[in-house]
Amino acid sequence: MKVLKFTLYSFAIILLAACSNSQNQKEEVKLKEGNFPYKFPNEKPNIKISSAMERNYDNYMAPRPQDNELYSQFKYTKLKGLDYSNHDGTITRRDPSKVIFANGKYYVWYTHRKTPTPPQGAKKCTDVIPSSDWDLCDIYYATSKDGFTWEEQGVAVPRPEKPNVGWRSVATTDILEWKGKYYLYYQGFMEASGKRGDDCPVAVSYADSPDGPWTPYNKIVIPNGAEGEWDQYSIHDPYPMVYKGKIYLYYKSDSNGQPNLIRMQGLATADNPLGPFTKHPQNPIINSGHETTLFPFKGGIAALVIRDGNEHNTVQYSEDGVNFNIASITTDMPNAGGPFIPDAFTDTKDGRGITWGISHFTAVNGWSTNHAVLTRFDCDLSLDVNDPDMKKTHVYHKPEYYYKMGLNGKQRKRIAEENKALNNQ
Repeated sequence: MKVLKFTLYSFAIILLAACSNSQNQKEEVKLKEGNFPYKFPNEKPNIKISSAMERNYDNYMAPRPQDNELYSQFKYTKLKGLDYSNHDGTITRRDPSKVIFANGKYYVWYTHRKTPTPPQGAKKCTDVIPSSDWDLCDIYYATSKDGFTWEEQGVAVPRPEKPNVGWRSVATTDILEWKGKYYLYYQGFMEASGKRGDDCPVAVSYADSPDGPWTPYNKIVIPNGAEGEWDQYSIHDPYPMVYKGKIYLYYKSDSNGQPNLIRMQGLATADNPLGPFTKHPQNPIINSGHETTLFPFKGGIAALVIRDGNEHNTVQYSEDGVNFNIASITTDMPNAGGPFIPDAFTDTKDGRGITWGISHFTAVNGWSTNHAVLTRFDCDLSLDVNDPDMKKTHVYHKPEYYYKMGLNGKQRKRIAEENKALNNQ
């Protein structure tokens, strides 16, 4: 009797499997006829599909943005605790570093300017009047218990005496922790910004504590490129991380000259924070982006490619830290984003991603009082968080948002001339 029951049970299992295989074969036949399935497949179906659908499966982390760990919207929150002199343009805070956690609180460093006037341009600048928002600056820092309310602690790295690197301005800093010490890398301006092409190689200061005191190295650690090279005039936004046992320092430069600047990103590596740094032979390694914002992700490096270039408004990923590909397309990305990255310096082989950081907004009240303010951004570019509200693919703005991006005078004149020509035909 038991044998008979077992035989009947086995036969039923075989019959169900056969039916299932038959159904799968029918679905496979149907797919081969060219009908993409209603239920969106997580894996690329074994049928001939369009180039667009090929990209959807081959180019991104997942075929749906909602499942893509490197796709996110970005939310912004006004910071508390920082004064801007009624936004008259005499005080700026911009280009924040990565955020770190030490001594029971968060730390961030940033470009700070306090001058008698707002920026006046290269032709009108003096020893006290800035040419640009990042001219005549020092590097300050602030701390926070919650990431929303910040207390400014004062200057970390002041401008050194002439002719040391950065005597005109020190700006756009970022932080590295290496073997128990801290290093701030920054642009060291040797002339007022805008007079030529921003002569600002990378300098560094170091300390035993994030609270300082900071000792300037007073040497160029990453020089501008040779004449005729893409980075001959500037090394902007130095951004260090620890990867593959080395210091990977990413940077941006402007090439091609005015008025058609092309901004791209490069990489320099070193075994010692004070150098020597070796620029990668494949530079530039990212063909777009106005600033550098990167973080360890899984076994590679992810990058926020913000503004400028064919691939602006993308999140990109590289398995080797050099060859980057688009992982997602998004909007409203943080300007000069400095994320909180707990594993930025651990040489992790399993980068967990980011959920928040500090960035900036510029020209708050118009260009006549040009300055920048620090802000907090939040996102879900993390393997440890699942926030569906960050994964939506639409952003609603009020009409006023779009009207602020209206036609300028030159464009209105052109349209008026076109209308006049049509009316005279």
